[in-house]
Amino acid sequence: MIKITKILIGLAAAFLLFVVVDEYIDDYKDAYNEELTSTESQDGEEVEVEIPKDSSVKDIAAILHENGLIKYERAFVKRLQDSQYRGKLKSGTFKLHKGMNTLEMMEIMASEDEDSKVLKQLVIPEGYTVDMIAIKCQEEGICSKTEFVNAVKSITASDFEYLNDVPSGQNVRYKLEGYLFPATYDITKNTTASDLVRQMLNAFEAYYTAEMKDKATERGLNSFQVLTLASIVEREAKLDEERPKIASVLYNRINADMLFQVDSSVFYAVTDGRYDVEELTSEDLSFDSPYNTYVYKGMPAGPICNPGLACITAVLNPDETNYYYFYLVDEEKGEHVFSETLDDHYNAMIGGTDTNGDGKPDLEPGESVQDNSSSDD
Repeated sequence: MIKITKILIGLAAAFLLFVVVDEYIDDYKDAYNEELTSTESQDGEEVEVEIPKDSSVKDIAAILHENGLIKYERAFVKRLQDSQYRGKLKSGTFKLHKGMNTLEMMEIMASEDEDSKVLKQLVIPEGYTVDMIAIKCQEEGICSKTEFVNAVKSITASDFEYLNDVPSGQNVRYKLEGYLFPATYDITKNTTASDLVRQMLNAFEAYYTAEMKDKATERGLNSFQVLTLASIVEREAKLDEERPKIASVLYNRINADMLFQVDSSVFYAVTDGRYDVEELTSEDLSFDSPYNTYVYKGMPAGPICNPGLACITAVLNPDETNYYYFYLVDEEKGEHVFSETLDDHYNAMIGGTDTNGDGKPDLEPGESVQDNSSSDD
């Protein structure tokens, strides 16, 4: 009798458990289907959610769940896939409330957040300097020149590890010069000078790959030195095919312990990075600046502009040449003649030769030429 009683109690307990589980499953199904299909809306607590850029649908569902806006992430994902909002949810900051049905949430998140809406695009050309970018930002109403320069000065190596390559104590005009990657940047209502500078530095970090770092290391260079050389190539080269040749000239001059003597370095020095004069004077070539490669051997104190990817690539993959000189022969096309010897360089310049060995071309009466016997430009 006792055994029968125990069996009956066990069966009753099992039945009750079954009933409870069945009710739970039914409740779950009802709640799941409610979230999956409901078009009802009620009052509820307002919640502000941040949807990061490039978030997946599952990421968005998880954010909504964590903020108490939905119960079932799978129901949200399934409803989205079957709705007109599929593939249309945007990143940004959105104000939702807990009484909304999921379709209402999707509608809001499919509309562009005003604060994240792109108002304009800022195009930074290759070869622009910090000061030129600052001027452009002010002209386009993004921020003042002072705000941009202050943002540049506020960044440290603790923000971007690669800035440890900038030598401490060196008389560098801006430690970020060279690192502000030329590209097109989206400007929103809330874009600040600091945001813009960080976007540019993030772009450099994205484009300066591990393979590039390895090639630089093979040449005994860090990112700062690569950008310094690339900035010269950027300001001197106009044609794609000439960039690796001009890079080779710079390497050859380094190896031969020669002055670079590139005019662009002087332009940078005498114009405070604005490049707003067309010609240099003989006095300019003697201007005492660590950026003046007519005065100081080796690389200038730092980059003389912000180079693009093509010039960075040229410095890491230069042509193998015996060229030590280059001379602009077609200003409109940007075409240079490259020479191995000083005589050939002078021939390119004025058709003269150095027959008397004084380091200057032989000149006809009345002719004159600036004594820049190692000039590249």
